[in-house]
Amino acid sequence: APARASNGSREGAAGTWLRTQLAPGEVITAQSGAFERDPQESSTTDEELNRAGSPGSRGGGSSSTTPDYGEKRLPQALIIGVKKGGTRALLEAIRAHPDVRAVGTEPHFFDRNYEKGLEWYRNVMPKTLDGQITMEKTPSYFVTNEAPRRIHSMAKDAKLIVVVRNPVTRAISDYTQTLSKKPEIPTFEVLAFKNRTLGLIDASWSAIRIGIYALHLENWLQYFPLSQILFVSGERLITDPAGEMAKVQDFLGLKRIVTEKHFYFNKTKGFPCLKKPEDSSAPRCLGKSKGRTHPKIDPDVIHRLRKFYKPFNVMFYQMTGQDFQWEQEESDK
Repeated sequence: APARASNGSREGAAGTWLRTQLAPGEVITAQSGAFERDPQESSTTDEELNRAGSPGSRGGGSSSTTPDYGEKRLPQALIIGVKKGGTRALLEAIRAHPDVRAVGTEPHFFDRNYEKGLEWYRNVMPKTLDGQITMEKTPSYFVTNEAPRRIHSMAKDAKLIVVVRNPVTRAISDYTQTLSKKPEIPTFEVLAFKNRTLGLIDASWSAIRIGIYALHLENWLQYFPLSQILFVSGERLITDPAGEMAKVQDFLGLKRIVTEKHFYFNKTKGFPCLKKPEDSSAPRCLGKSKGRTHPKIDPDVIHRLRKFYKPFNVMFYQMTGQDFQWEQEESDK
């Protein structure tokens, strides 16, 4: 695995690699300022956050069983990424656990609202009782340079969860979401390349950049040991949600209460829906913004993207000690 960067360094092995030639005619051409936050990474609004932190609120849409007593605490665990990886599905599943209370909106405290201070952040959280864990999820934290240092200064022992997914399908899903809001944007193929003829991938486009997981992880490993970070497979969250949730509950030190009884596979949407085992009502599925049909992408573009991501995926597997088998997944297609 690549050596951990020193605290004073903004860039480690993955960042250096980003400016090297991967293959003849296939050079990454990102500029030094290309890794800034993408303003389109979430739909959470200030109005929603204000509502979440208002007196009498239940933490921005936290479970209806949340008591009106207890106290608001800073989160001990955070889902920090990645966008379009499956973070909403994970959040909804872990909120079914009686010992977890999580804010439903994305606070964006450590990237957009940090100047509002920790008391503002605490007030956005739901009330908890002793023994319950307070959580939040904001997927853009993973790609925000300042987030690791800021979270570390709040709680050195914070537990961090990252939901990762094959970066090629993640990028297409990201584009699909943007396309639904802005139908006039260029095609995926146009945005993915600086020069299509030469095969120059545009790594400054956020849809591509987010999937270079090794690059972003180096930033986090400057402040947190791997033992405090759990990597959840977005693919297995769909094919085996109970199995992935068992790992999440173990990581958080919780009894395994969210099990296969909580899930029902929806063939129409193509992913599991959540239900309460004792509840006879219909399973609760994620909203219409999830499970969108992806546009058809030129197979040559997908091939080039797979080739682009492969060395970064391998580096990520080495850094985390986990093989997510994205290359195997693609060879099966």
